[in-house]
Amino acid sequence: MTGMTLSPPAPSRPPDRLLDPPALFAGARRCLPIAVSVFAYGLVFGVLAAQAGLSLAETGLMSGLVFSGTVQFVALGLWTAPPPVATLLIATFLLSLRLVLMGATLRRAIAGITAPRALVAAWFVTDENWALTMSEAAKIGDRPATQRPSLAGFFIGASILLYGTWLAAGMVGYALGGAAGDPKRAGLDFAFPAMFLALSIGLGRRHPNVLVWLASAATAIIAERFLGGAWHILLGAFAGIGAAALSYRGTRRAP
Repeated sequence: MTGMTLSPPAPSRPPDRLLDPPALFAGARRCLPIAVSVFAYGLVFGVLAAQAGLSLAETGLMSGLVFSGTVQFVALGLWTAPPPVATLLIATFLLSLRLVLMGATLRRAIAGITAPRALVAAWFVTDENWALTMSEAAKIGDRPATQRPSLAGFFIGASILLYGTWLAAGMVGYALGGAAGDPKRAGLDFAFPAMFLALSIGLGRRHPNVLVWLASAATAIIAERFLGGAWHILLGAFAGIGAAALSYRGTRRAP
């Protein structure tokens, strides 16, 4: 094989690290505006939990173990004494189904970590840190592999900030309790939809598939109008996923 030259192998991306300090700080810094909104509707949850008769320990335990504003607000709406355990479990399961798909897409984005570390990251998956991390993944996608920051560390940095903020806000809201009155009077109830609107606009700019957004929004609005409860969250998510799948198949078949 004389006279032949071998080109050096292309540099590969170093494996993602969950606790990469620069990525941790970057994720937390990018998540600061979202954390403000999370604190606002975390206060609402704490106030409503106190008014629903939960103890401070129960409020903190729910926030620490469930770590899902959607599920926790629905749980408060179903809360009675004694609590309807079966109903709560079914509602939690249905509302959390979307996290399976979100976790799968996130796993592809942070493919450099081991399975045990991926399970640790899966514990923290929420709508907010998922959207922020996927937006960051799209932003750095054009960089050389060796120059991309650790997305796993970015995700964990955002997650730690959100987790601490959610716990603290629930405790502060519980302390306010009945003294706060109706949170709607202070406009705190709008923090939840306002934050998701901002996240959706950011994702929409990077993934401008109008069909997906229209299908998801229309289905959610109709489901909320005629079914009530929290069905609009699940059905809107599945409608968007179905529209995205159909669009993907159409592009694959196109010549």
